[in-house]
Amino acid sequence: MDGSPDALHAAPAAEREAVIKVRGLVNQFGPQVVHENLDLDVYRGEVLGIVGGSGTGKSVLLRTIVGLNRPRAGKIEVFGQDVLSISDKERREVEKRWGVLFQDGALFSSLTVLENIEAPMREHLKLSPALMRALGNLKVRLVGLPGFAGSKYPSELSGGMRKRAGLARALALEPEIVFLDEPTAGLDPIGAAAFDDLIKQLQESLGLTVFMVTHDLDSLHAICDRIAVLAEKKVLVTGSMKDMLSVDHPWVHEYFHGPRARAAQGQD
Repeated sequence: MDGSPDALHAAPAAEREAVIKVRGLVNQFGPQVVHENLDLDVYRGEVLGIVGGSGTGKSVLLRTIVGLNRPRAGKIEVFGQDVLSISDKERREVEKRWGVLFQDGALFSSLTVLENIEAPMREHLKLSPALMRALGNLKVRLVGLPGFAGSKYPSELSGGMRKRAGLARALALEPEIVFLDEPTAGLDPIGAAAFDDLIKQLQESLGLTVFMVTHDLDSLHAICDRIAVLAEKKVLVTGSMKDMLSVDHPWVHEYFHGPRARAAQGQD
């Protein structure tokens, strides 16, 4: 099967706006080449799930796009701008248009939830303390946290509440793109399903584009419009869940046809 971006949806892809374009990406750490000539498009308004085996560089890809890792080679365009070559000022403007939720939440432990949510506002916006506080409280409620959570420190929250607090911070600047790194990792099935529902509701109501690294088959079934599979140092294939079931690559077949896959699909 053609491994180029959207090989499974070539005609519809031509009609969609790619808000992220990755071309010829190379990531290498010492002698280890993680990505080699990787290409990927992410379309406005979609939920794209990034999957792959251990060591395929799923989180590395996310971190490279958002600027936390400098690639050896390649081009990354976000909103039509080459984020690897633009000025610091231009990059800050682009960064205001995305939010990131890391796997562990990455909340500042010495700050309350509300202060964590206000942190991006303090960095990028010129708002009064009262307005930041009001906006922060809105974000707390937006992600389904009780009002009192804003005054709590991360250590005082459950794992699921910390995830929601991290998501509230990712939404602080009203972003167009949200990057999620294993958002349901560490959550029980009920909590994971509730978080999936929250992501989908926010994506639909806010018109978000969601780039989600995940290994959770339930999440892929529940909320992803497309799936991109990392294998052999590149994006091997992209498509819908239905498309994935017809891919004959050994890892892809095992992942989407194995026992956990059957359970996620509600099959016997």
